[in-house]
Amino acid sequence: MTRILGIDPGLTKTGWGVIDVAGNRLAYVASGLIKTTLALTIPERLKQIDEGLQEVIAQFKPETSAVEETFVNKNPLAALKLGQARGVALVVPARLGLSVGEYPANLIKKSIVGAGHAAKEQMGMMIRVLLPACGDIGEDEADALAVAITHAHHAQAKKVYGT
Repeated sequence: MTRILGIDPGLTKTGWGVIDVAGNRLAYVASGLIKTTLALTIPERLKQIDEGLQEVIAQFKPETSAVEETFVNKNPLAALKLGQARGVALVVPARLGLSVGEYPANLIKKSIVGAGHAAKEQMGMMIRVLLPACGDIGEDEADALAVAITHAHHAQAKKVYGT
């Protein structure tokens, strides 16, 4: 069995999801949000994400992790802030000894729904089908679980096909 942490980075809300994988079986472990305080400076908010991810890793002890790649945003300032949050999401697991996979949003959607341009509602519905124990979760948690599932599928393919 392998425990995977999926991370959907964001400066305001960073979603996280933990699953267990045994062969082709997926099991929901936990998910949640790391919400930052808007009144704080960006460095202080990044610190909140850092501390939150450290707590998740300490509590659930994943063996590997994955992060959604940043998409190109029309707003350069928003893209920069997202990139900073994503940097924290990459470095925290790496600093704690976990391997970190990265997957583009279209690949995640294709892995979960079968189409690279799936709507958020479709993603949420499929996550609840694949992981019924997750219950009623928000978009950021569903996205983080989708990242973890994508990582599980691609890690399994690498083991099977040696790519």
